[in-house]
Amino acid sequence: MAYIWMLIKSLMAGAKYTLGLFAITAVISLPLGLMLSFLRGSKSRVVRGLVSGYVWLMRGTPLMLQLCFFYYGLAFIPYIGPYLAMGRFPAACLTFILNYAAYFCEIFRGGLIAVDRGQYEAARVLGLSRWQTTWRIVVPQMLRVSLPPISNECITLVKDTALVVSIGVTDLLFFAKAAVNRDVNATAFVVAAAFYLLMTFGLTRLFGWLEKKLSY
Repeated sequence: MAYIWMLIKSLMAGAKYTLGLFAITAVISLPLGLMLSFLRGSKSRVVRGLVSGYVWLMRGTPLMLQLCFFYYGLAFIPYIGPYLAMGRFPAACLTFILNYAAYFCEIFRGGLIAVDRGQYEAARVLGLSRWQTTWRIVVPQMLRVSLPPISNECITLVKDTALVVSIGVTDLLFFAKAAVNRDVNATAFVVAAAFYLLMTFGLTRLFGWLEKKLSY
């Protein structure tokens, strides 16, 4: 038991990076994804094309490849490479934000499509402006439809944070691997799994509560 407690204290040092990466990604990528979903419905073909290309690129390439590119690859871009180089954790945050914003964009776009066109017509009849229609009528209904896939994506995000060990970020898995190599004992992997399960359990309960609040 003393050994497990020692592992817990050791892995807590990495858990703060895992939780930090999750929080930064969620807080920035969710509103960014919402903005991109509106831009994807823009009347401008150029804007629609750029957003569609971005979403296709970020969803069509592996997240680990993107991590390697933003950490290792940017520095090799001619002329501007030295100015783009960044540390491991900032590179991980940037990669996750850009990657998950693309997924959230598609989730929100699906939610917008699910809102009946009659809602827009009713708002126009009531004299609501486009801004009022979007934020008072459309977005609340879109969020209710989008919440289950957002929940699933956030749970996936928790597990995907383990990929940052590939660029040397000292996250939860990094410390677990170090403990296994040091002690020649796989118990650290079990403790790390418990950390991930605890985080995903908390998210599941949180989104379950939100779904009940929005189930009008």
